[in-house]
Amino acid sequence: MTTLHHRPSVMTANHTDQAYLLLRSAFVVAPILFGLDKFLGVLTDDWEAYLATWVNDLIPGDAHDAMLMIGVVEIVAGLVVLVTPRWGGLLVAAWLAGIIVNLVSTGEYYDIALRDFGLLLAALALSLLAMDRSRA
Repeated sequence: MTTLHHRPSVMTANHTDQAYLLLRSAFVVAPILFGLDKFLGVLTDDWEAYLATWVNDLIPGDAHDAMLMIGVVEIVAGLVVLVTPRWGGLLVAAWLAGIIVNLVSTGEYYDIALRDFGLLLAALALSLLAMDRSRA
């Protein structure tokens, strides 16, 4: 009698590993793309509209300068997730918390703040999954 060896496929792979890879990929790519767009203006030509006045007052320069600095931070956050997802997930979660406070304090953009809250939870999930992987 011959024994059949089963090769795992994408469909039979560990779902925890799949979730980890999905979240890690998303939190590498999305922050980098959003950060680059602060310089390119493809997704919107008015990122400054999303910046609360009090936040703009804290950052040197005008709102455009602030968005360029924010873009650099977003690119760095995506790279941190790439290198060390455990800490990168926490960094992205903290960054999203700041974005949520900013958006809510404008008195507008509650829908985007709610979406970003969901992303914050997903970034925390990535960090937790990465912690489990580092123990294995």
